[in-house]
Amino acid sequence: MRDVARRAGVSVATVSRVMSGSSAVSHTTHARVRSAIEALDFVPSAAARAINSGRTHMVGALVPTLDNAIFSSFLDALELALAEHGFSLVVATTNSDPEKEAQRAQDLLNLGVEGFIVSGITHSDTFDALIRRYRTPVIATSYFDPESPLVTVGYDNGEAALRALDHLLEMGHTAIAVLSGPTATNDRTRVRVDALRSRRDLALTFHEVPIDFVAAARAVDGLVAQASGTTALLCLSDVIAQGVLAGLQRLGLRVPEQISIVGVDDLPSSQSTWPPLSSVHLPVKRMGTCAAAKLARWIETGEAAAPLKLETEMAARRSVRRLP
Repeated sequence: MRDVARRAGVSVATVSRVMSGSSAVSHTTHARVRSAIEALDFVPSAAARAINSGRTHMVGALVPTLDNAIFSSFLDALELALAEHGFSLVVATTNSDPEKEAQRAQDLLNLGVEGFIVSGITHSDTFDALIRRYRTPVIATSYFDPESPLVTVGYDNGEAALRALDHLLEMGHTAIAVLSGPTATNDRTRVRVDALRSRRDLALTFHEVPIDFVAAARAVDGLVAQASGTTALLCLSDVIAQGVLAGLQRLGLRVPEQISIVGVDDLPSSQSTWPPLSSVHLPVKRMGTCAAAKLARWIETGEAAAPLKLETEMAARRSVRRLP
C-alpha cells in the first residue's frame, strides 16, 4: 500500500479508503489510486487484513457428504445468503463420523472460521469442547429442538416421517414397510424412526439400508422376499426411495399398481422419476437462507440466535395408489 501511495502521490490512508470503497475520496484521486494499483499489479492480502482486523468473514459448514442432492441444495442456498451478508463459506465433509467431524472443525478453526453450520444436534465430546474453548457460534440444521444446547434451524423430523405415514394411511395402506438409513450415527434418521415406532397401533416393519441409490436398489431382492403382503414402502430418504423404485422395476414389479412408495426429502429429481415420487418436502433452501442470516447476525452482534422451526408438507404424486 505504501508503494501504491507513493506512485499515486497520496497518503496510505487514502489508499486504504479507496480499497475499502469509501466515498470520502474525490473521483480524480480515486482514479489515480486505481491506476497505480493496476500499474503495480497490487493485490490486497486477505491474510494480512485478517491479522489487522482479527476477522476472516469465513463460515465453516460441516456436512456428512456432498454425494446427496439435499446437501447440495442446502449448501447452494447457504453460500448465496452468506455472500449477501459479507461472508465466505468453507465446506468440509465428515462421512457421519463424529471424531472426523471434530478434526475437520479444528482444521477450519485453524483457518479462522468465525462460526459453524452443522447437521443435527448430536456431536462428539471433542467437538463440544472445541466450541466451548473457541466460543464459536454454531447453528445446527436439519433438526428442530428449542431445548437443544445448540441453536437449531430446521424441521421436526418426527413430524416429517409421520406426515408420510399419514399419507399412506389416508390412501388405505396399513401393511407398510419402513426403509431408513443407519440410525446409529444420524440423529435425524433416529428421530424419524422413533416417531414411526411410536405408532404401536400399526404393524410396521423396519429395515435399515445405506443411504445410497445402488445399495437401496440391491436391497429390494431381500425386501420383496420378506415383505409378502406389504402394499406400501415408506422410505425415510428420497435417495433410498429412488433406489428402491429402480430395484422394483428391475424385478418387474409395477409402482403403484402392485406396490406404493413414498419418500422424505422431495429432491428435485423425485418429480422426474417414473412414476413421479410422492415425498415429504423438506424446506432445505429456506433453511440455508435462514441459517445464514441468523449466523451472520450472531457473529456481527454477539447476540445468540433464536431457534427456528420450518414446516414440512406432503408432495403427493403418482407413486402411491388408493386402495379399494
